[in-house]
Formats: sequence, structure tokens, C-alpha cells
Amino acid sequence: MKQYNPQDVEQHAQNLWQEKQTFVVNQDSDKEKYYCLSMFPYPSGKLHMGHVRNYTLSEVIARFQKMQGKNVLHPIGFDAFGLPAENAAIQNKTAPAKWTYANMEEMTAQLKRLGFAYDWTRQLATCDPDYYRWEQWMFVRLFKEGLVYRKDATVNWDPVDQTVLANEQVIDGRGWRSGAEVIRKTIPQWFLKITDYAEELLHSLDYMPGWPDSVKTMQKNWIGKSKGLEIDFEVPGFGSISIFTTRPDTLFGVSYMAVAPEHPLARQVAAQDSKLAEFLSQCSKEQSNEAAMATMEKKGMATGLTAVHP
Repeated sequence: MKQYNPQDVEQHAQNLWQEKQTFVVNQDSDKEKYYCLSMFPYPSGKLHMGHVRNYTLSEVIARFQKMQGKNVLHPIGFDAFGLPAENAAIQNKTAPAKWTYANMEEMTAQLKRLGFAYDWTRQLATCDPDYYRWEQWMFVRLFKEGLVYRKDATVNWDPVDQTVLANEQVIDGRGWRSGAEVIRKTIPQWFLKITDYAEELLHSLDYMPGWPDSVKTMQKNWIGKSKGLEIDFEVPGFGSISIFTTRPDTLFGVSYMAVAPEHPLARQVAAQDSKLAEFLSQCSKEQSNEAAMATMEKKGMATGLTAVHP
């Protein structure tokens, strides 16, 4: 062949792989096992070059490991149960299920055309009841064991998408998808009680062979164990405020205490103080990701309340 013709060569190879079931994985294999998992795509449209880049990376890893003689499981599926698919369906004026399954069919054809080494017999979609019933089962089990609880929490709220955003999804104060100005909002949230396992997680880091020390340090910082005391200050006209300090010996040198803009004390005072209310409104639009917080100018405003020493 003097000239490479991808339409002929690649299709021939892919047909051969399909006929021979080349990438179907036998879980009883005696070979060393290797699991190569990529984040599943949202079926909110067709594939774009970002998808091609992401899935080419895992494809290279999977094929390399297979060439090493390993039994490689390289699955694919669709993260199809949630906001991106719903928003895309609304935008295209069609039912979410119809839109989502049509996109999954189109994206599957595109992925197969790219020739990625997936075991298509294991393909899944998270909107399939046969899949998410197990998520519901797990949630109920955790709830019964007291490991799930509900409380109010301050979140990044996108008023257009009508959803909560992670800090990383807020770019220059706006939602990454809608472009709307994000506000800080307090709403009821569900939480997993992972703090019950914080000590066990910290202890287990000492028994993780092969993990770089830098990664272990990051893990410890994320778990965030601190030793100190919780101390109550009485604030006349409000009640008690509980603070945590790692240096109780410096307590009598305290000059002020800062509360977050969403703290009930700040809200209470702002109800009678228009300037403070405006300040809190500005704070609700500030970015809260770590990078922004590290460089942001520190700002505050006096509440006019005086705390009594504990």
C-alpha cells in the first residue's frame, strides 16, 4: 500500500476485532489483571475533541498493558443520570430519556469508529434502573446505619441551571456551563458521615506501600486532623458561639472573632443594618475555590456586637 487509507484499513481491523471478540474479558483468566477505567462521558451531545483526547489517553494505557501480557479490563459507559442530560434535553425541547438514549447510541458509534479497545459487553448507563437501583440500595443501607444525615450547608448556586456547583465549576464567579453569576446559598443537603472513619484513614496511610510521601501528606492534609479545644463565647443579644482553637493558651489575647457571611449572627445583624446586608450580598458572589481564596484580599465588616470571654 503506497498510501494509507484509514477508511479501509481501520474498518477492516475493527471488523476483525469484533469477529474475534478481541477485547472481551474473561474474568477467570490466569493472567495478571489490570483495570483501566476512564471517567464516563455525559451523553448530552456528540463526541468532541476533548473526548477524543481523554479516551485516547486511557486507550494507550490499556493497549500497553495488554501488550505486557496482562488481562486488561477497559470498560466504557455513560454518566447519564443527572443535570447535563436534562439541561440538554430542555434546550433541544425533547424528553430527557429519548434525547439521552439517542445520544448514547450516536456516541457509541463514534467510539467504535475510533477503534478503542473497550469490552462492549460490559457497557452500562447510569440512567438504567438495573444500575441505579444499587446506588439506592447502598444509600438506604448507609442511612439505616446512621452514616447518612441531612443538614443545611452553604453551596455555590447556579440560578440558571438551578443546581449546586463544585468550586472547580465556578470560573471567574460564573457557572462553567451556563455562564450565570453564581451566588452562595444555604440549602438542605445530604452528607455521608465519613468523619467517623477519619482516624482509620489516617492510620491506614502508614500501610500503603508504593504511595509517594507527597501523596500521603496531601491525604493527611485533606483529612485535616487538628488537636485543640472547643470553647463557647457568649454574645449578648445572640447567644453562644462555639469556636475551635489549637492554641487555647493565647485565648486572653483575642481581639475579635470572625464569622462567615452566611453565619446566623451575621444574618441577624444584617436584618437591621443595610450596609452589612449589602456587604453580605457581595460576599455571596465571591469565588470560594482554594486558588481564589489564596490570593483574595481579606475583607470584613464589624457587626457591632461584643463577645463575653468564656
